[in-house]
Amino acid sequence: MPPTNTNPRHARRHGGRPVLSILIVVGMTLAVALVGATSVAAIAGFSLAKKVEANSIEILDDDEQAPPSIGEYSGAFNILIVGVDNDSEQGDAYGERGSTLNDVNLMLHVSADHSNAVAVSFPRDLIVDHPTCTGPDGAEYPEAYGEPINIAMGRGGLACVVRTVEQLTGLNVPYAGQVSFDAVVQMTDAIGGVTICLTDSFDDPWIPLALPAGYSEISGASALGFLRSRHGVGDGSDLGRISSQQQYLSSLMRKIKSDETLSDLSKLYSLANVVATNVRLSSTLTSADTMISMAQALRTIDLDNIVFVQYPGSTGDSNYPGKVVPLSDQADELFALIASDQPFTLGADSQGIGTVADPSVTAPVDPAVPAEEPSAPDSTEPEAPAGVDSVVLDGVTGQTAQQATCAIPN
Repeated sequence: MPPTNTNPRHARRHGGRPVLSILIVVGMTLAVALVGATSVAAIAGFSLAKKVEANSIEILDDDEQAPPSIGEYSGAFNILIVGVDNDSEQGDAYGERGSTLNDVNLMLHVSADHSNAVAVSFPRDLIVDHPTCTGPDGAEYPEAYGEPINIAMGRGGLACVVRTVEQLTGLNVPYAGQVSFDAVVQMTDAIGGVTICLTDSFDDPWIPLALPAGYSEISGASALGFLRSRHGVGDGSDLGRISSQQQYLSSLMRKIKSDETLSDLSKLYSLANVVATNVRLSSTLTSADTMISMAQALRTIDLDNIVFVQYPGSTGDSNYPGKVVPLSDQADELFALIASDQPFTLGADSQGIGTVADPSVTAPVDPAVPAEEPSAPDSTEPEAPAGVDSVVLDGVTGQTAQQATCAIPN
């Protein structure tokens, strides 16, 4: 019997939606907000907004009302970012594939009081039940049971991926974005590279990519290769790759929120332009007012209060060899906490497959943020925010945006 989803899809809200994996969107919306706040970028900002609108994707059903555009975003919100394998506009630059797959699925939840955020990565091989979807060509796809989550894109585009995640999590997801490989390359180049850490030398001939032990500044094709590698880290599974992606995104967040980036108008504009050109946002997310107000909420959240987690799953089910089967109890606990905006910290030894806490606490993980400064990454377990009751969530892997980790090469 395939695993059965017990979380009903919540009714979509009729009310309350310009510019990768997720916290790329956090960084991007932050960049747009800051660029838009400068008079120098006023005309350019209008140009970018027009690009975003022209590239938008509809994810609402015909009978659904779009959330209103608002100038000051209040309340919790969820954004789903989907990294697409075999994007039609990229040709065979990254290899030939027979279908378009949603291989990176990252959902960001921001709490109602904007004090914390959770980014959930869904493994591409996660076995889930799929809802009925309508493809871009009008074709109807019936429900499917016990299939990998990454077939959702082929069953109905970005809207179908949103529906699938909503059914799996029980959360309403009114905002979404579709990201290409090219966006990762250009975004990392725009900020001058991202620092990652390896416990040993890394060599994945399938990408191909080779990196030395210790710290490396990666950008462009090297950054994309590190994020795509399965055979080079951990146990060679998609779970190890997610840990690498979380390390990258944490380092990315620290870099984007550093003075080196925020004070550089050229970098900020480049970041916004990458998103406008290479990221296709849902039509519900093309209002500049809504985007900027969301970004203002996001940039006030401390890095200690941004938690990256992996959807709980196991590769040990003989009925689904090589796939990831949900661990329902842990998943139910995780999404109950998210739905109720309950702050949580991860349990001891929460690092995922293929990653460890950075043992060199005195070494700077990101050149833009010296280790001796208070904002430096920290490899220790974070404490709960002062005055906030927090629970410890055991059995779920991940890290905060502030934590420094190192990937373990395979």
